[in-house]
Amino acid sequence: MADLRPRRSRPLGSPVTDLSPAARAVLYDAHNRWLDVDDDIAAQVAAAALRAAADQLPLQPLTRDPADPFEQGLRQGQELSRAELLAIAAELEAT
Repeated sequence: MADLRPRRSRPLGSPVTDLSPAARAVLYDAHNRWLDVDDDIAAQVAAAALRAAADQLPLQPLTRDPADPFEQGLRQGQELSRAELLAIAAELEAT
């Protein structure tokens, strides 16, 4: 089994100040876990993992017609979570 404990940090090869704080955190974590991997590969791997996670987020089916406010809010929260993961993935893929 691979050792996934964070290793000591090394600086990233390219500036990431143009990334959002969420994308920067994901990239730094991926980068620091696999120190022997190029920065662009770490970004692509992290983006793929985020896309896979977004694909696995369940969307609560709306069971009432019309949907009540709780049900609508739950569904909107799930859609927002998925959209945020995909946005971070897109940011990382663009690096």
